[in-house]
Formats: sequence, C-alpha cells, structure tokens
Amino acid sequence: MATGESTTTQQAKQRKAYRRRKARGQARAARAQEAEAARVEGLPVTQAHAAGIDIGSRSHWVCVGCCGNDGDDLIQEFPAHTEGLHQILAYLRQHGVVTVALESSGVYWIPLYELLEANGFEVLLVDPSYTKQVKGRPKTDRRDCQWIYRLPGVGLLAGAFRLDEKTCQLRSYLRQRANLIRYAGQHIQHMEKALEQMNLKLTESVSDITGVTGRAIIQAILKGTRDPHKLAKLRNRRCKASEAEIAQALNGSYRDEHLFALRQAYEAWQFYQKQVGALEEQIELQLGRMKQDRALRPLKPRPGNGGRKPNQPRFDVRSALYYVVGIDLTELEGIGEQTALTIISEIGPEVSRFATVKHFCSWLGLCPQLQKTGGRVRSSRTRPGVNRAAVAFRLAANGLYASQGALGAFLRRQKARLGAPQAVTATAHKLARIVYLALKHGLAYVRQSQEEYEVRLRDQQIKAVKRKARQLDLEVIDKQASTPAAGAAAAGAAAARC
Repeated sequence: MATGESTTTQQAKQRKAYRRRKARGQARAARAQEAEAARVEGLPVTQAHAAGIDIGSRSHWVCVGCCGNDGDDLIQEFPAHTEGLHQILAYLRQHGVVTVALESSGVYWIPLYELLEANGFEVLLVDPSYTKQVKGRPKTDRRDCQWIYRLPGVGLLAGAFRLDEKTCQLRSYLRQRANLIRYAGQHIQHMEKALEQMNLKLTESVSDITGVTGRAIIQAILKGTRDPHKLAKLRNRRCKASEAEIAQALNGSYRDEHLFALRQAYEAWQFYQKQVGALEEQIELQLGRMKQDRALRPLKPRPGNGGRKPNQPRFDVRSALYYVVGIDLTELEGIGEQTALTIISEIGPEVSRFATVKHFCSWLGLCPQLQKTGGRVRSSRTRPGVNRAAVAFRLAANGLYASQGALGAFLRRQKARLGAPQAVTATAHKLARIVYLALKHGLAYVRQSQEEYEVRLRDQQIKAVKRKARQLDLEVIDKQASTPAAGAAAAGAAAARC
C-alpha cells in the first residue's frame, strides 16, 4: 500500500514539473516573439501602405501590418479559389493597401496577380530566393507573409521584371509552340523506333523522316505498299540517297503490332503539326497587334537560304518583327528569325525598363557573379537559372564558330583562352549588349570583318604594352615604324594628305 502511494505521489510531482517546464518554454517563446516583433517594427518604414502575400495552391496568407499576439486581424488566410481572391481584394481595400508583394510560386500567383493589377494595385512580383527567411527563424506560412510584408516596407525588396500585356500574350503563344514542337518530336522518335523494330533503315538513309521523301514513304507503307523498289521511287529529287540505297534499306519485316505503333505515332505527329499551324496564326495576329505606328524604310529582301527549315514558322517572321521593333535583328551575326522572335517575346520590343546595359546583362544572367570573401574571389560563375532569352543568346553565339565576322573571331579567340562553355557565354554577353543598344537607340548593326577585328585587337594590345612600359619607366620601339620603307611610306602618306 505504501509503495502504491509513493508511486502516485512521484507521478504527480513529475506532472507538475512537466507543466512548469512547459510554461517556462512558452514564456521564452513569447518573449522571443515579442523581441522579434519589436526588432521588425523598429526598422524604418518607407512604404506604409503595403501588404505581403504568401502564395499557396490551396490558400493564400495575407499580412497588412506588423503585429504581436493581439494583432491577428492583420494576418488572415484566404482560400485560393476565385471567391477567396475577391475577399483578398476587399481585405486589402479595407486596410488602405497600395503596394502588394507576392512570391512567384509556380503558376499559383498568376490569377491573383492579374486581379490585383486590373484593380489598380502596385504589385511587386519577387523571386522566392529574395524572400527567404533568416536562418534559424521558424518557417510557417503565417511568418512568411509577415516577412514578405516587412521587406518591401523597409525598402529591401524590388519587383521582378514584368512584360506588358501584349508581349506577355506573345510569350505565352511562343512557349506553347515550343511545347507542341517538343511533343511532336517525341512522336518522331516513336516512328523511328517502330521502323527500327521492322528493320526498315529509313532513318539511316534519309536525314529527316518527316521530310518530303520520308513522309511519302511512311504514308505508302501505312497504305499497304511493301515493295521496296516502289517505295524507293517516292524519293524526292533533292534527296542525297539514291533509289538503290533506299530500296535496300526498306527490305524488312512488316509486323502488325509495329505497323500499328507507326500509324499511331504518325497520326499523333500530324495532329501536333496542325496544332502548331493554328498557333502560328495566333502568333502572326499578335505581332500585327504589336505593330508600331511609325514610318520605316521598306525592308530589303534577303537572299534565299535553301528552303524552309524544320520547325521554322510558316509566316514571314522577319517582316513582322521589323514593324514591331523598328530594326532588323536578323542582320546580327548568329541571330535568325526564330531566335529574334524568342528574344523579343522574352524581353519586349523596348528595353527602357533596364537602366543600363549592365542591368540588362545581369538580368539575363550572362555576367560573372562574384563570390568574394577575405579579399579572395571564391567563384565568378554566372548566376544559375533558366532564362529563355539568355538561352536564345547562347544558341546564337554557338552558331558563330564558322563565322568570318568579328563576333566569330571573338568566339574562337575566347575558346582558345577559356574553353568552349565560357567562350559561348562571353559571346552571348556581347550579343546581348549589341541587341540592347540597337533596341534602345534604334541603331542598325554594322557588320565588322575578321580582319578589322584583328587590327583593332592588335592596336589594343600595343596600347596596353606601351602603358605597362610607361609604368616601368621603359620605352617601346615600333619596328615597323622604324624601318626605312615604313618611314618613306609614312612620309608619302603625309605629303598626300597635305
């Protein structure tokens, strides 16, 4: 009996001790929360009528002011459906909010952003990496929205680059077109697999099975033709492979399951081609809506380039872009019609939103991002991320290896110094600077030859050597200028000028 009573007393003491520890922990947490709220409230406020929203798929947390335990009405959770978005709109108007900051989380921010922008709010769309919590601070949706509220309020957060409405529509159309082309490419692979399973070496004989020759042969196979010589006669006259080679490649085993897979893949590819065609009509109409009302010189026709390339738009992209931008971007080395269209859809026809060319290249992620500590540079890599405009510039730069112009010479020189990846990035950076200056000032690009680039590079190297010699109190003697023939030539040139 005594043992039972002692056990009950011991358990009661343990419960009391647990309650005391829990109360002390809650008191410490409350004091820490009050101290943190006091520190946040102590920051100088530059934008008083602001709000922060933490975006989610099911609900959005909205904060319209700093608060402690008694200010729960300043932080509210709203559902993410349309009715909840209108409740957020009324809640912001109730508290006199002018500026709203929200994260670009997936695609969940788009409906709320469009609603707030349409109702006259100044919306700051920010990268989630810029609104990360301080390390060691508990992370909840409630705390996130409060932190997002405070950052723009004290001037520590700036909005991301956002295109105008017409360019946003063009960008959506082009991104959807890229998706459709990727889906169509998967079905081309399915056709190639089905042909290989039947041991039909059409892929090895024809460079593109969706070209004129490839489509004619596949259609004949699906209609029931099995004679390789009859199939080879469908060869287009421009095909490099001969009829005999194609006939030898088309001698295979036509199994029903592989023919069925080939038929489905070919019909799926045709379906996506129709979808791409319909989308290109929308892109052409959108470019017509973006056409600027200004007088321009007639666009000079360019010489033919051997026919239409695969996945190239079926309308005159060059002319449509010329009347939107005001200059012909395809005159730049390495930039074709599709690349120019992608760049304009991602940065817009105007670059006035970027203060300088350095801001523009930094936004693209083509500049070195220095990581320096203790006086030593730990890293100078470019900023990681997928910027479609930067990808387009890199693709344009990658096609300049065989160019005989100044940009091609620059790429080859940088490749010898830095390697291929860094050389492509450096050339893409140079191309981006040229595009920025051309769009901002409306300047036409003047193509420079490789010889002119090498002469200018040599002059720069001579100036650098002379500058270094002056620092070391030395003198540089130019042998070419000191030879008698060079002196006579210089004297003759001076007499001719006189």
